[in-house]
Amino acid sequence: MNSSQHPPATPADAAAVQAQLGRPPRGLRAVAHRCPCGNPDVVETQPRLEDGTPFPTLYYLTCPRAASAIGTLEADGVMKTMTARLAEDPELAAAYRAAHEDYIARRDAIEVLEGFPSAGGMPDRVKCLHVLVGHSLAAGPGVNPLGDEALAMLPEWWAKGPCVPLPQEGHDDRQETSS
Repeated sequence: MNSSQHPPATPADAAAVQAQLGRPPRGLRAVAHRCPCGNPDVVETQPRLEDGTPFPTLYYLTCPRAASAIGTLEADGVMKTMTARLAEDPELAAAYRAAHEDYIARRDAIEVLEGFPSAGGMPDRVKCLHVLVGHSLAAGPGVNPLGDEALAMLPEWWAKGPCVPLPQEGHDDRQETSS
């Protein structure tokens, strides 16, 4: 049963994610968002890996171009500024807490991970913009205010075309030989 609101990942999606990450994806469950280029850029993962290890990061950003641009924001101190704003702005803090609750509810709909936080530092601080942007892309605008802000700061990472070639569903890459 797929309790996700996102479509299950296809073999072509898994191949694209593997090319993006440079390794096989772990716990891949669904494509939570597609880049305008057509490739997955956020995947939904199982709350536990195949070996039973908890994996609380429900939404995992896979596009290397988006990840690099987010890394630049992190290096520029955006997380520190956002965390400071949480302490100063009760409305922002309440909206961010609601984002945390949304994240947990989405993960719990798949499997409950008792004692594990949401991700990205929610609900009290900003620890990882990659997670917050992944949540914003997967859930849509208006759910994670700081993820939405970070997303708005990013360049159009897809503008140069796909970060990896778009795999073709059902295409067999083996060459046919004739004798």
